[in-house]
Amino acid sequence: TKPQKPPFRVSPSVVLSRSTMSRPELTGHASLFYDAKEARKYDSSSRMIGVQREITERAIELLRLPDDRPCFVLDVGCGSGLSGKVLEEKGHIWLGCDVSRDMIDVANERIEKKREMAKAKRSGGNENDSDDDMEEDSEDEGGDSSRALASTGDLMHHDMGTGLPFRPAMFDACISISALQWLCYSNSKAQNPKKRLTRFFSALYQVLRRGARAVLQFYPETAEQAILISECAAKVGFAGGIVVDYPNSTKAKKHYLVLSFDRAYKAPKGLTDGALLSEARTGVRVDAKDSKKGRKGRPHKKKGGGKTKEWILHKKEGQRKKGKDVREDTKYTGRKRPTKF
Repeated sequence: TKPQKPPFRVSPSVVLSRSTMSRPELTGHASLFYDAKEARKYDSSSRMIGVQREITERAIELLRLPDDRPCFVLDVGCGSGLSGKVLEEKGHIWLGCDVSRDMIDVANERIEKKREMAKAKRSGGNENDSDDDMEEDSEDEGGDSSRALASTGDLMHHDMGTGLPFRPAMFDACISISALQWLCYSNSKAQNPKKRLTRFFSALYQVLRRGARAVLQFYPETAEQAILISECAAKVGFAGGIVVDYPNSTKAKKHYLVLSFDRAYKAPKGLTDGALLSEARTGVRVDAKDSKKGRKGRPHKKKGGGKTKEWILHKKEGQRKKGKDVREDTKYTGRKRPTKF
């Protein structure tokens, strides 16, 4: 008899429509798309930095890591190290791997810069006799502030589709931000998406310690891709499911594959309050009632297709704000004309 697969649930909300926007996965291999120019652009974009931080913090929340000790976290598809930076701020140690050498170089520059700053601060503090008492006090309290500046991350150039070259039970957790969907595409006849996914999940199952969790955020192009990914994870022994945050939003919708060794584990529910997301991003909460009132208050056309006087005045005011030449309002503006002259 075949061994029974652990329960693996795919929410109905993962059913997607094919996106009309271009996807980088369709352009070829990730190492070719993320060249030196694209890697710099990716790392310097304030929008991308904010999105990556938001996703990484959500992934760490789903991991439920202990607060009393640092954990050794594997970051698959670490890119330029934006997610690793968040892990450092949370007090964890991380090791990142990525298929793009240029992305690794950008991430390595950040790590080396932080280490040089920490080294300079330590050497500067030793030369300054007036700061000796302050340094001794900080060491007695449980840590040197200069050491906190040093990066706790390390990097490796590696393709996750070929497996993970680490010893068994090495990591306390694993995260992956916007990388897993790349395994669903083949760039040569030798690459089979299902085999690459199975090879990756099999290796991940080995390198995680028992009791650990993995949270892999990804962007599936179709519902079939989400199902393929979850089936490959279940095949190697993982339990869990796909958590979908904000399923009714086009831009804020995010998919998280939450994996566990516990066969009775059930993935948590995704976030559904779109108003909270708007509040987090803009600082202003927009209630559904207020938005409906705003739409009702706008001038509207008649049911038969005619234009009311209020609608015409509103339209002309909008044109004036754009700097366009608009005729002045008179008593004849929007006046109903007779059917015959």
